Amino acid sequence: MSAMDIIGIVMQILGGMGTFLIGMKMLSENLTQLAHTKLKNILGKTAKSRFAGVGIGSAVTIIGQSSAFTTVMVVGLVNAGVMTLFQATAIIMGANIGTTLNAWVIALAGSDITALFLVLAAVGMFINMFAKSERLKSVGNVVAAFGLIFVGLKFMSSALTFEEGTEAFEAVKNMLGAVKNPVLLLLLGIAITALVQSSTAVNAIIITMASLGMVIGGGGNAPLYIIIGSNIGTCVTALISSLGASPNAKRAALIHFMFNLFGALIFMIILVSWRGFAETVLEGIFPSDITVFGKAGLGQTMQIATFHTLFNVVNTLLFLPFINGFVWLAEHIIPAKEQKEEPVLFADLDERLLRSPSVALDYLYTQTGEMFSYAMETLNRAFGAFLEKDTSAATDVAERNAVLAEADRRGISYLVKLSAAHLVLEDERTVSTLHYVFNDIMRIGELADNVTKYTRHYAEDELVFSGEFLEMISGMFEKIRKLYVMALASYLYRDVNSLGDVEKLEDEIDADRRDLIARHIKRLNEGKCQPENSGVFINLVGNLERAADHINYIAHSILPREGA
Repeated sequence: MSAMDIIGIVMQILGGMGTFLIGMKMLSENLTQLAHTKLKNILGKTAKSRFAGVGIGSAVTIIGQSSAFTTVMVVGLVNAGVMTLFQATAIIMGANIGTTLNAWVIALAGSDITALFLVLAAVGMFINMFAKSERLKSVGNVVAAFGLIFVGLKFMSSALTFEEGTEAFEAVKNMLGAVKNPVLLLLLGIAITALVQSSTAVNAIIITMASLGMVIGGGGNAPLYIIIGSNIGTCVTALISSLGASPNAKRAALIHFMFNLFGALIFMIILVSWRGFAETVLEGIFPSDITVFGKAGLGQTMQIATFHTLFNVVNTLLFLPFINGFVWLAEHIIPAKEQKEEPVLFADLDERLLRSPSVALDYLYTQTGEMFSYAMETLNRAFGAFLEKDTSAATDVAERNAVLAEADRRGISYLVKLSAAHLVLEDERTVSTLHYVFNDIMRIGELADNVTKYTRHYAEDELVFSGEFLEMISGMFEKIRKLYVMALASYLYRDVNSLGDVEKLEDEIDADRRDLIARHIKRLNEGKCQPENSGVFINLVGNLERAADHINYIAHSILPREGA
C-alpha cells in the first residue's frame, strides 16, 4: 500500500468522523431546542431519591444525545448552587446509562435500514429551508442530523472496506492487531476519546470495524478494553469544564471521573481474568451470525453495544448505594475554600449552562430576582438613614450600588451570549424582558443614592420636618415595601393574576405623593413650614414614587411587550 493510499484512507476516515460529529452536535442542539421546556422541568427537579436522579440523568442525556452534555450541565448547576452533590452524582450515573442508546443506534446502522437514513440529510435541509416556524425548522435539523450521522458512518466504513487478501487488507489487519496489551488498549480508548471529546465517536469507530469483520488486538476482549477506556476519556470534557469553577463543581466533575475509573478497574479485572468473556457472554446473547432488519452478521456490532450498556448499568447498580461515599471522598480530595465576605451577585453565571440556553435563561431569571431584592435592601438602607439623619450610610449605599453595577455588567454580558444561542421565541422574549428589568433594578439603586444626598442636606443644613410629615412619608414607604413583596412574587412566579393588586397599590402610592405635596404647599402658604425644606421634601417624595414605578414595571415585565 502506497503512502498516498494511506493518506487517502486517513482523510476519508477523518471526513467521515467530522460529518458524524457535526451530525451529533446538530442532533443534540436541536433536540434540546425542541424539548427546552421539558428539559428545564427535568433539571429543575430536586428529588432526593437517587433512583429519580438516575432517571433524570438518563432522560436528559437521551434528549441532549451526549453524556458530556449532561455532565457539563450538572457541573454548571452545582457551581451555581442549584443542585447538591448528592443529586449531581445520581444524575451523572444516569447520564452514563442514557448515552448507551447511541451505541445501539450505531450498531443498527449496519443493517439494511442504513440506505433509508442516507436521504434524511437532504430531506431535513428541505424542511428547514421551507418551514416558517422555528419549531419546524428544528425538526428539519433533527432529521438532517440523523442523515449526517449515518453518512459519516458510511464514509468511515467505506474507507475501511478492503477485499480479503489484498495488500491494503493485510496492512490494515496488521495495524489493528499490533496492539494486544489490555492496558495499552485501555489507554488508546482514553486518548482517542479525550481528543475527539466524544465516546460516541469512538464507539462508532469500533462498531464500524466490527461490522466489517475487522479484528482489533487479536480479537476476544480486545475491543472491550477500548470501550472501557472511552468511558474514562469522556470525563475529560467535564474535568476541563470545571477548571476555575467552585469547589463543588470540581467535585462533581471528579465524581464523574471516579465513577468511570472505579468501574473500569472492576471490568478490567474481570476481562483480564476471564479472557473468554466476549465469546461466552456476549456471543451467547448475540451470536455473530444473527440477522437484524434483514442484514446478517451484525452480531459483533450488537455485542459491543451490549457491553457498553452492561458496563454502565452494572456500575450504576454497584455504586448507587454508595453515593454519599462518593460525595465524602470528593469533599476530602477537594477541600472547600473560605467564603468571601463581600456579596457578589451573579458570580455563578456559569457558561456551562449555555449548552442548554433555556436552562441558563431560567437560572438567570431567578438570579435577577435576587438582584431586585438587593436593590430594594439598598433603598431600605437609604430611607432608614434619612429618618435617622445618618449621613454615614452614603458610603454603604455607594458600595452596594457598585455591587449592583457589577451584577448589571455580568448579567448583560450573559444575556448577550444567550442571544447568540439558538433560542425559541419564548426565550427570545424573556431575554428582551430581562434587559428592561436590569435597567429598572439599576434605577432603584440610583434613587437610593439620591436619598442619601437628601439625607446630607437634611443633616448639614439643619432642616426640620414635622412629625406628621415623617409619619406620612414612612407610611408611603411601607406601601413601597409591600409593593416590592407583591412585585417580586409576581415576577418570580410569573403570576399575571396578581398584577391587578400591584397596580392598585401603586396607584395608592401615587395618591400619597400628590397628597404629601399638596399638604406641604398648604403648610408653606400658612407659614408652618420652612421654605428651604421644599427642595429636599419634593425631591424625596418624588424619588420614592419613581422607585415604586420601577418596582411596578418589574412586576409587569411578565406581560408580553407591544410589538414583541
